[in-house]
Amino acid sequence: MRRWLLRAALLLVAVGAGPVQAAVTITFWSRDFGNTFPHAFFMLRGTPDAGGTPVDAAYGFTAKSLTPAILFGNVAGRVERPKPFYINGSHVRFSRTLTDAQYGAILSLVREWHEETGDATYNLNKRNCVTFVREAARRAGLTIVDFPKLMKKPTGYLRAVAGAQPQAVTIIDKTGKEYLPTLPPLSGAVPIEAPVAAPADRPGKRR
Repeated sequence: MRRWLLRAALLLVAVGAGPVQAAVTITFWSRDFGNTFPHAFFMLRGTPDAGGTPVDAAYGFTAKSLTPAILFGNVAGRVERPKPFYINGSHVRFSRTLTDAQYGAILSLVREWHEETGDATYNLNKRNCVTFVREAARRAGLTIVDFPKLMKKPTGYLRAVAGAQPQAVTIIDKTGKEYLPTLPPLSGAVPIEAPVAAPADRPGKRR
């Protein structure tokens, strides 16, 4: 009888706990000066709470080419998916778990800035990679995202966002090479196709 009661109690605990709820997590990344130009991007990974296809994709926004024209106004831009080696050499600054509504809003952002479905105008001072990431942070539910003096400084910007609301994010501060191997296996899809490239991989190529 005692053994039966123990088993019943354990079963109730298991039922009460239930499965770990799935969710999509967004991580915010930056890459600084060195052999590259500064850049910011974000990664989406996980499964929506409502179920469906898991996601595993990163998106950034950049000028299509680096020419003197970017110093004087608008140029053609595009949403890109960073190459794995580029992510490995970048730094993940913090993460946040998304609701399904927030996840959907961020996918809408990607479409809105995508050259095939929206406005891909790039402006070094007004509509750059940090601006794109700022809007993703806003749609992820972060409320303090405006730091005008840091809009061309990806790492400084992301640190300011995290520092202004530490209770709303999980600080990571690791290189991609350190962080990515810690993630559980996931057969994730790319929800919105975009060119795979190494944004600003070297001076004179792309930012």
